[in-house]
Amino acid sequence: MSTTDSKKSTSGNGVLNRFLNSIEYVGNKLPDPAVMFFWAMIIVMLLSAVLAQVGFDYVDPRTGEQAKVVNLLSGNELANLLASMVTTFSHFAPLGIVLVAMLGVGVAEQSGFINTGLKKLLQVTPKRLLTPMLIFVSMISHVGADAGYVLVIPIGGILFYAAGRHPLAGIAAAFAGVSGGFAANILPTANDALLQSFTQTAARLVDDGYVVNVLCNWFFGIGSTVFLILVGWFVTDKIVEPRLKSQKIDSDMDAVEDMSSYSAQENKAFWVSTLVMLAGIIALTLWAWPTDSTLREPGTGSLTSYASPLAKSIVPIIFVLFVIPGAVYGFMTRSFSRSKDVIDAMSTTMGKMSSYIVMMFFCALFIFVFGKSNMGTLVALAGAEFLKTIELGAGATIVIAILSIASINLVVGSASAKWALLSPVLVPMLMHAGISPELTQAAYRVGDSTTNIVTPLMVFFPLVVVYCQRYVKNAGVGTVISIMIPYSVIFLTTWIIFLLAWWGLGLPLGIEAPYTYTFK
Repeated sequence: MSTTDSKKSTSGNGVLNRFLNSIEYVGNKLPDPAVMFFWAMIIVMLLSAVLAQVGFDYVDPRTGEQAKVVNLLSGNELANLLASMVTTFSHFAPLGIVLVAMLGVGVAEQSGFINTGLKKLLQVTPKRLLTPMLIFVSMISHVGADAGYVLVIPIGGILFYAAGRHPLAGIAAAFAGVSGGFAANILPTANDALLQSFTQTAARLVDDGYVVNVLCNWFFGIGSTVFLILVGWFVTDKIVEPRLKSQKIDSDMDAVEDMSSYSAQENKAFWVSTLVMLAGIIALTLWAWPTDSTLREPGTGSLTSYASPLAKSIVPIIFVLFVIPGAVYGFMTRSFSRSKDVIDAMSTTMGKMSSYIVMMFFCALFIFVFGKSNMGTLVALAGAEFLKTIELGAGATIVIAILSIASINLVVGSASAKWALLSPVLVPMLMHAGISPELTQAAYRVGDSTTNIVTPLMVFFPLVVVYCQRYVKNAGVGTVISIMIPYSVIFLTTWIIFLLAWWGLGLPLGIEAPYTYTFK
């Protein structure tokens, strides 16, 4: 790209480009993410020692006791940190999820199975529809718990790179769909049941007979999917990708070579491997279908709840559904000639994940000490208390609630932990204001989703940084945040408007989901 073209691109977006460039510059001047997590952990520990001496009036609704900060510099807490350090790292959920899934995906990638599939996908997808297709697939991936983070986001980069577009734009679009639009989906997910359980419990603090349907936000989720695909399409093609045109891609990148053609043997191997994958999916479906299937949750028979064996097995299923077809493809195309080649493919993939593993060690320790300090709980309770003190109309209250939740999400990443803290305060409070628990839950989901993509405290954020570094070696936290800010801000503002419009038109939020609550 010429200097003149670069200047035109920069001037085209004016103030926005300069602002995002400054965010990227400052962010990338920060230490390596692993070092940053280390220092953040030290700062939290020091702050905990100070704030532990301060009394707070907030009551933790989960325990009924006064919330207070725990001094992490006390002898007992330091001993506990050292004693639990190994298990804190080894039991850190994202670590196992990512590594197990990538073992299988790595075989499929190294054999060439994924590349051939992407070639075929590019052939049938018009170039102008690549962005909405990618965002849609990213949102569908919510069905598979955290599968989108380890599967769809890196494929987004490869797809864009293969189509002659900037790979970081593909990663950004997929990240926005997987995480920024986490509450939007056309299919019910395990998260629906998880949030519903907290919402119903909180609602019964006011009305002990109140029942919240698991699918109380389903229709709104379907509408949000279509809406956010259009918004994400606009942000990607009109804001993010034009800005990335001046971002140099490292020339030694080996993700994709030639995506324009494939041999007859590769075509045959692809279809055989795909049939093997489909056979696995059919076998899994037949296993899960009976009402007494061992993949269902004992007692309820649910397949989608977090307690069901199927939901717990999503990552191992991804491993199997990629490693076997990948191996079949490799042996048919001679990219694999012996069983050791399959193991070597896994080893190569793990080698690429080494920086992520180091980063996760310090990320796990930071999240452990932050949660242990109880400071996140106090932030969440302070935000809920603020909503109590203001007296606004229903619409304004919903907007303020969403903005508060979005802000809290920057420091309390877990959707379930945050809703466990906030629902006993927000749901009863808004019921007294005539707002139904179902509407409050929908508002929560909007706020909880939109700032996921700009907070390094989100457990998969470091993984996205690693994906970007495959294409731009000097990419860092600042790079990812600067790319994702337009999605976060525009998703938040437009999604609020969309919820208010949905509400104003009287469209149903979901099954058995009223907008208002009236005391009996």
